[in-house]
Formats: sequence, C-alpha cells, structure tokens
Amino acid sequence: MKASSIYTVYFILVACLFAQSGFSQKKYPTAEIEPYYDLSFTQAERDSLLRGLEDYQKSFQAIHQFKLANSTGMSLVFDPIPTGMKIETVQKSIDWGLPKEVPLPTNKEELAFYPVYKLAVLLKNKKITSTELTKLYLARIKKYGDTLQCAITILEETALAQAKKADDEIAKGKYRGPLHGIPYGIKDLLSVEGVETTWGAAPYKGQVFSETATVVKKLEAAGAVLTVKLSMGALAMGDIWFGGVTKNPWNLKEGSSGSSAGSASATVAGLVAFAIGTETLGSIVSPSTRCGASGLRPTFGRVSKYGAMALSWSMDKIGPLTRSALDCAIVFDAIRGTDGLDNQVRDAAFNYSAKTDLKKLKVGYLKTLFDATYSTKANDEKTLEVIKSLGVELIPVELPTDIPVSAVRIMLSAEAAAAFDELTRSNRDSLLVNQSRWAWPNSFRTARFIPAVEYINASRIRQQLIQEYYAKTKDFDVIIAPSFGGTQMLTTNLTGHPCMVVPNGFNDKGSPTSILPLNEINYVFCYIISTHENTIYCRSAFYFASLTRSKVDC
Repeated sequence: MKASSIYTVYFILVACLFAQSGFSQKKYPTAEIEPYYDLSFTQAERDSLLRGLEDYQKSFQAIHQFKLANSTGMSLVFDPIPTGMKIETVQKSIDWGLPKEVPLPTNKEELAFYPVYKLAVLLKNKKITSTELTKLYLARIKKYGDTLQCAITILEETALAQAKKADDEIAKGKYRGPLHGIPYGIKDLLSVEGVETTWGAAPYKGQVFSETATVVKKLEAAGAVLTVKLSMGALAMGDIWFGGVTKNPWNLKEGSSGSSAGSASATVAGLVAFAIGTETLGSIVSPSTRCGASGLRPTFGRVSKYGAMALSWSMDKIGPLTRSALDCAIVFDAIRGTDGLDNQVRDAAFNYSAKTDLKKLKVGYLKTLFDATYSTKANDEKTLEVIKSLGVELIPVELPTDIPVSAVRIMLSAEAAAAFDELTRSNRDSLLVNQSRWAWPNSFRTARFIPAVEYINASRIRQQLIQEYYAKTKDFDVIIAPSFGGTQMLTTNLTGHPCMVVPNGFNDKGSPTSILPLNEINYVFCYIISTHENTIYCRSAFYFASLTRSKVDC
C-alpha cells in the first residue's frame, strides 16, 4: 500500500472509530479500511457491521472515562511455563564459594570497583564499614553523576541511616548475608514511598507514590543500602530522558543504551556496587553489553513487579546489573520469589553451588549465528575456545525459525499503548523529549489500531513458540548466543527465558563486547568462566576518575 493510501486509511479509521456522531456508510466508506486489516467484506456485510461499530464506540468511550492507574494489571495472566515442564521447588542450601579473606586495597577508592562478593567479605570481616562504603559511593555519584547524566535522585540521608543500621547489626553479630551493608541504586521506575519517581519522563516529574516496590523491600530486608534513583530512557525506551542522554563510561560521546541506562552506567563507573534494572525488550541486556556490565534478565515471573512502572504486563522483568556474574546470582537470590502482590510470580528453587562441575553441564551454542559475519566475531570465537579449554563440550543447537516472531511483537506495542492510554489521549505525550518516528508517542498512537483479534492470535502464536523452544532447549543447562543475537532478543523475551550478559572483551573503538548464555543454571556457568585464570574473562575494574581509565584488581 502506498504511503498516501496509508494516511487515507488512518484518517478514515480515526473518523470511523472516534466520530462523535453515528456512523454513515456513505460518509465513512469502510471498503477503504479493509485492506489495512487484510479483510474483504461485501456491501451487505458493511451495512450490517456499522451499527456494531457504533456500539463498540460507546464501549470505548465508557472505558476512557474510567480512571485506570498504571499499576492496575490485566485480568489475563501470562504464564511462560511450557506444557510438560516441571518446576524445581526444593530449595537447597546455597554455597556461594566466597573467599574467607579479601585484602583491603591501599587506596580505598579502588573499593568502588570491587564486585559485591568481595565487598561482602570485607564488610563481614569488619575491615570496612557500610558507612565508609556508602560515603565513598555517594561522593562519586555527586562527582560524576552529572557527567554521565545517570542520577535522578540522590538519597543521601536515608542511605547513611541504612548504612549505620547495617554497621550496628554487623557489629552485634546479626549478619544478614552477602548484601548486608552494600550500597546500590535503582532504575527510576521503581517506587519508594514518599520519594519522587519520574519514569524518566517529563510528564511524570514530581510523581510520588505511597508504596515501596517489593524489590526494594526485599533488598532492604537483605541489608542493602539504597543510595540513588538512576536515569532511564523515558517510559523505558532507550537512553534519552528529560535530563539528557545517559553516557557510556567507556566513551562519553556514546549513549549507554537503554532503557536501564543509568543502572548500567553507574554500576560500571563505580557509582554504586550494583543496580536494579528492568527489561521488556533488551533493556538490561543492551546497556549491559554497551557499558560492560554483567546483567541478568531473570525468567519471567521470578521477581515481583509490584511498585514498578508497567509497560507490558506479559513481558516486563526486573533484574540486577553488576560487576560479576556471581554478583548477579547473589542479588537475584535476594529479590526472587512471591510477595502476594504480583500474581504472575511463582516460587521456584534457586540452587546455586560454587562446587558445580562445569564439565557435567550440557552446553549448547547457536552455531548458525556464530558462523555469521558480524563485528564482534573475533571476541566471540576466543570465548568459545576458552569455554572448550575448560573441558566443556559445545553442542550445536538450531532453534525454530519458521514462526513469525517479529509479528508477535504487536503484543508489546498494544500493551504499552494501553499502559499509557491517558498520556496519548490527553496529548501530554508531546512533553516527552524523544519525538522521533519510532519513539513512544508515535508508537502509542499507532498501536491503537491493532485489533483485539490480532492481539489474541499473536498470543496463540506466542504459546506455540514457547512450546517449540522448550522442545529444543529442555535437555540443555546452558545455551550460548552472540550478543547481536539475530531475533533471539525478541524471541527469548516473548518466551520468558532468562539471559545473562557476560563481558568478553572490547571492540575496535574501546567499548565493551559481550556474550549471552541462556537458562538459569548459567549463574554457575558464567561465574566459572568469568573468573577463570588467565582468560579473556579476567574482569578488570577501572577508575572513572578525571574522565580517564586505568585498570586495577584483575
């Protein structure tokens, strides 16, 4: 269809669906609408359907007049568990394999780049205090937050109070675990009672909620110290927010990607020990890859979304961005599980053991994707060689390719448009900074013309996708993909699969690259390969001082 015809169809659709007067077959020629929806009716059928459209219009208007909060979910609950899959529910004791001792650096500024598991040992052994660590990170947030455009709200007073509480408890022998006393930040779509929650978007500046997100409450129960609310692409898209563009610490001329833009940037630059982000379609994986963070997108339904901005009720997920794969596992263990508030969350075991024998894991890799020509191929080839050198057999896997995955994406578009229906109809979407063709304002408007029938059929195709992926992957512990991934980013977000980002080097511009192991046992797998001696996974921290880099603590 020509562009001019498409615009004509849009005008006709608007007229037909939102006209204040009744429908008239002569005034609104529905025959011109039908090709847009891949339909063809007879004139008699058109005459009959117009009265039904009038009835639908009244229903639309009644729905629009009813006030819906963003936090009100759908009555339809997405469940990614394939038919025939059994969930492990027996929880065993977790063996993190943490070192008994960690030396304190001569220059304590280096602590800003230590992984959580090392900071945990230092705190438990009382070589540093949470207050010292919190003040160190707060100072860095104040010094570099504006340069990186990654911080929205600094919570200094409450952070220092939480740090003091942690120090008092640790001193008395009341140790809560490896997150006790660890400072962290959250993406600014998670609510904290009485604190501004902007969703990165100008229309929601000054917004304050009376509840605190479950993830934040669980981290507080673990003894972690919340220091800052971090930037995010407006309404969870990209790295553009009302305060600017969040930067990649390795290259200040480059955005950090998004939408968990601030969470990745701040973690990598040593402004927090770890951060919480969210993902609907790449919002943890993409900024982790761009900035060089270890990022985890958990399985859909493993972490409560209560208190988080809703974008897509069937695709939103919450997970950590850290400086090591083990850190991701530690944070995930603290935030997982039911809360009685998010009915999409299931309780399932998370059985991690540092003693797992890597050679006994069944590891697959997407051979067709690795065989393709792409910019980070050299790093990925080295990665596969390192994995093989550890005694792991890599088994080629081919995943289903005959399902129209890209078409199923309309489910995200429709849910997002519904989540921000009032923003669109009030025309306050004009307040968003990004007004490009593919930005939310136009996407929300366009999605209003997705028929409910097509949304439901897309959901049915999605169910078939889940079953076919399960059939292909159920026998593997881990499946590895390149970070460019083809359609795997969209596909695994639709199926609800987890994904772990493991940095594996740098590109020719000096920016980080990564590889993506899938399946939940990958916490063990990723940690082992990421800490193996003398490999490309030896993680180097770096100083973000005076906007220069130097490597420490390899």
